[in-house]
Amino acid sequence: MARKNPFANLMDQGGVDEKTPALDYALKGASRSILSSIDELAARADKLMEGETVVELDPDVVDVSFVRDRLAEDDREFDELLAAIRERGQDSPILVRPNPSKAGRYMIVFGHRRARAAKILERKVRAVVKDLGDREHVVAQGQENSARANLSFIEKSLFAAKLSQLRYDEDSSTILTALAIDRSTLSKMLSVASLPQRVLEAIGPAKGVGRDRWYELKALLERPGSIDGALTAIEDASFSGLSSDERFNAIVARLKSKKSMNRVRNGHQLQWASEDGLLAAEMKAEGKRYTVSLKAKGPDAKAFGEYLSERLADLYQAFRQEKTIGDNGD
Repeated sequence: MARKNPFANLMDQGGVDEKTPALDYALKGASRSILSSIDELAARADKLMEGETVVELDPDVVDVSFVRDRLAEDDREFDELLAAIRERGQDSPILVRPNPSKAGRYMIVFGHRRARAAKILERKVRAVVKDLGDREHVVAQGQENSARANLSFIEKSLFAAKLSQLRYDEDSSTILTALAIDRSTLSKMLSVASLPQRVLEAIGPAKGVGRDRWYELKALLERPGSIDGALTAIEDASFSGLSSDERFNAIVARLKSKKSMNRVRNGHQLQWASEDGLLAAEMKAEGKRYTVSLKAKGPDAKAFGEYLSERLADLYQAFRQEKTIGDNGD
């Protein structure tokens, strides 16, 4: 007899209704439709576990999901969960699948914090084991987290970006189903997730920052010289001592300040930054003079400057050759 697909009810429509309201991840002033969407996701996640046998596994044979969904752990929330499990045990099982690349081991679909708590308490972790494919895995993980995990907007945006890179389908139906969002929201999430990795890692989950403020930061970072301004804020001595929300606010404040707004009254000025955010360059043309200024975290500015200096003759020769070809119309 063919095994019934446990995700049939989740995936038979290939995605969410385009007219369904997208979730507001900050959940401030949430409407009835938003809360209804969350309740529906929770019900779907619960249905996965109905009628299934709960087993006890050694946490040491359980691996994390192949798709990361958190930027950082909230220590206060985890400590509360740890205390609750220590006092009354693990109320709800986690969902795992046989690890497809490691025989005899399992991979968490959802329930990472409960598994971590069991390991700390040196207890078995209660789990339901399902034989799922990768696509079923990410749909279940996304829906459970959307319903209960209190992930921030940027964490869900990065999760969506990772699913997009996996390319399960051409129309993004897997992502829409997993996160219960519409295409417009997905487009904005992917746009925000494309911000420089150095900036995203420096800010962290920023659980109190909703999507509109992330869109604002995205717009600010598109202005000339803004990445350099963000890196300046990150390198401030007091930055690391701030909370994640405060780090976000510090960068936005820096970008909005007059000091970070790169207004050039004379000449022409351009900016460039490496994809990893570690090196930035500012180029300025004034009459017959053209200057390049390098700035980096650590010794890269000097090292890269010396690298360029040693190769100026070769670069100039290549420039002359290309210019000659262009002038001759070849």
